[in-house]
Amino acid sequence: MKTISTLYRGEQPSGGGEALVYVDGIPLAPRLDLRNHSPTGFGHGYGGSGPSQLALAILADFLQDDRRALVLYQPFKWRIIAQILQGEAWTLTGAQVADVVEVLEDEMHRRTT
Repeated sequence: MKTISTLYRGEQPSGGGEALVYVDGIPLAPRLDLRNHSPTGFGHGYGGSGPSQLALAILADFLQDDRRALVLYQPFKWRIIAQILQGEAWTLTGAQVADVVEVLEDEMHRRTT
């Protein structure tokens, strides 16, 4: 797992287009090898394929556990990625990702017990 000081930063070029996302200043890998939702790039601010790819990429990067990322990315998309305003620059810390992952896993555990 990455550290709580990890920083994810995203921006959308003026005029729209693919969102650019960095983790600690390095472009975030889209992880199309895990699931190919959006070969044309990341998105945020809605519930479509670009936000799905972004949620998966962030969780795969942060958790360093592809199986957990695949289980959690859709709820993470709805909880975090879909809520980011389109066209806005944004940041997400490792601490924030860890907190959301903890809540999502707790919710899933409670549903199965």
